[in-house]
Amino acid sequence: MFTNETVKKKGHEVILEFVKTLPGMPGVYRMISVSGDILYVGKAKNLKKRVTNYTQPQKNSGRIQRMIAQTVTMEFTTTHTEAEALLLEANLIKKLKPRYNILLRDDKSFPYIQITDHDYPQVTKHRGAKEGKSEYFGPFASGYAVNETLAVLQRAFMLRNCSDNIFALRTRPCLQFHIRRCTAPCVQRVTHQQYLEQVDLARQFLKGKSRAIQEDFAEKMQQASAEMDYESAAGYRDRIRALTQIQQHQVVNVEGIGDADLHVLQQDHGQSCIQVFFFRAGQNYGNRSYFPRHEKDELPEDILSAFIAQFYTTRPVPEEIIVNHAVVAQDIIEEALRIKTGHKVGIFIPQRGPKRELVLMAEKNAREALARRMATESSAEQIFEKLGDIFGMEDTPERIEIYDNSHISGTHALGAMVVATTEGFQKNSYRKFNMKEQVAPGDDYGMMRETLSRRFKALLKDEADGNTANWPDLMLIDGGQGQLSAVLQVMQELGVNGVTVVAIAKGPDRNAGRERFFMPGREPFDMEQGDPVLYYLQRLRDEAHRFAITSHRARRSRAISQNPLDEVPGIGGKRKKALLLHFGSAKAVAEAGVADLQKVAGISKAVAEAIYGFFHEKED
Repeated sequence: MFTNETVKKKGHEVILEFVKTLPGMPGVYRMISVSGDILYVGKAKNLKKRVTNYTQPQKNSGRIQRMIAQTVTMEFTTTHTEAEALLLEANLIKKLKPRYNILLRDDKSFPYIQITDHDYPQVTKHRGAKEGKSEYFGPFASGYAVNETLAVLQRAFMLRNCSDNIFALRTRPCLQFHIRRCTAPCVQRVTHQQYLEQVDLARQFLKGKSRAIQEDFAEKMQQASAEMDYESAAGYRDRIRALTQIQQHQVVNVEGIGDADLHVLQQDHGQSCIQVFFFRAGQNYGNRSYFPRHEKDELPEDILSAFIAQFYTTRPVPEEIIVNHAVVAQDIIEEALRIKTGHKVGIFIPQRGPKRELVLMAEKNAREALARRMATESSAEQIFEKLGDIFGMEDTPERIEIYDNSHISGTHALGAMVVATTEGFQKNSYRKFNMKEQVAPGDDYGMMRETLSRRFKALLKDEADGNTANWPDLMLIDGGQGQLSAVLQVMQELGVNGVTVVAIAKGPDRNAGRERFFMPGREPFDMEQGDPVLYYLQRLRDEAHRFAITSHRARRSRAISQNPLDEVPGIGGKRKKALLLHFGSAKAVAEAGVADLQKVAGISKAVAEAIYGFFHEKED
């Protein structure tokens, strides 16, 4: 971080100094403000020529002139090729989120279908980093698309959906076996080889060979029917129906398409929507809308180019990328993606045929999604303006943080924070605060003090470290005067000012619509029933309550589901199963003596002593 006193030059003057020593090589440059924030990240085929353009501000747009004026220093990284510079630029933009770059804002990970690395593989949904030797199929646009496909896989190929832990402990078939959703490999109702054949069929289906599988099932159904094995014939019939059903749901399929992503951009009043469709092995894996951040004067080809470069920094790249606009530096992007993936990548605009029809359909989707978003944002901006008026704020709030607590008789207590802007709930900014031991069970005021104390300290630390601190303009607290007083006490102790705080208490009999609002230096007040602002505040409070309850349940479930035997060193699945079958419960195992433990198959004297010592050491 710099100060105005230490900055002797800024703007085009400081850029001129850097130009004198810059090499004519490919690379990436970063423009930095007086506060240490990254203003812009750019790449260049020739750093010296590219940066020289910023030394004459009058030849640039007003937006670029503002960026140049705020620049006090620059940083540079040279690369071997322009393609490498593009990859580095995209990664830095994603990490640093510079103010003046086109930015992909929605960076959620995509779900995949995972075939686990196990003797009896499980087919399940996976999100996050890929692990070990498991196989992955996707990406899918949404969790719903994955769940729908998994349901079909289970009906058609009867694969297990239980966890490895449950699989290891089963002694008889579960309900899934009885309703023909699993062949019960856990209790050897099928051989290992037969189950692997089921998994291989699912693998082939996910690779796009569904028609061949259906034909095979049809032949087997006819054969079973001819042999008057009507039960088996009915089973194959149901499996064929399941495969047909998923194909019917995939209404957007294009003949001749293999692995491809479709990126279609539409603009209106300076805002953009990019609709992305995913096709893998000829199957449609869904679509998602993105609304990148950019200045109103950005051109479609620049937006689409920046979007594609950032989109694939952490995502698999297909062989084809279909677009509806020209892409700036297309050859460089294709080369960068080839370097990243190791296979050829082509970007093209279809001019006719089924793929062109697909582009037109996606453009219609993008226009509709953009219209809905603009209508929502317009409404939200009006609501935020009214909030500023109602709560006596000098400026319209831009960031609202809502807080709630959750516990049962004081146990597993936590605080929850959700964040809202005019663009909706910012779920990547949600936070949970597990309560420390010093908070007495059931002390709601103490919980609120700890939650806000930790939140404010984190913000103050960010400022002290020279980082951008996302301070709220408005804080909403679920509670009444007591909760408000607890928050104000924390703010006073930490010296926090400039944040408007409002506590929302439920009305008599906890009726929605009769809430009371508490603010410092102001008498409690309420709002007229039916007021859109009141409805919006109720929605914010309900979202905080939902997040708090969901987080609390997850924490409680983890605590309940923990098996003490999981923590005992040297106790794997087989020994754990043997112990539970012999004693009936983990508690009985903990209370057993060494001699009793030795009676269990596979438990030697040394292991028995280790188990006994583990539980008795914990009790001491």
